[in-house]
Amino acid sequence: MTEREDLFFISMAARQLGMHPQTLRKYERLGLVRPTRTIGSVRVYARPEIDRLRVIKHLVDEGGINLAGVQRLLDIAEAVQRIRPLVSEATRGRQAGRRRLAREIDHLVAMLGL
Repeated sequence: MTEREDLFFISMAARQLGMHPQTLRKYERLGLVRPTRTIGSVRVYARPEIDRLRVIKHLVDEGGINLAGVQRLLDIAEAVQRIRPLVSEATRGRQAGRRRLAREIDHLVAMLGL
């Protein structure tokens, strides 16, 4: 038996998140989320997008962070997620893992402007 993924149309996702559908469209235009589209071009949000939207909402509402800052934080979080498996490779002595880790850290530092 296969596991069915929860999918939400834009109105359902907006209602679940306590957001306006136009806000979700704006976030998509800005590249903060990437919902899939049906053949008829209807936006469909899967659980990962819903979770990401919750994070965005929290950062904006509770953290007072503007959308440019939110994008920067999400980019950093994605870089950290890419780095995690590389750390274990590097600690096991794999040279390729060390090189990839160094590249990702350099990329993260560049994103931070350090």
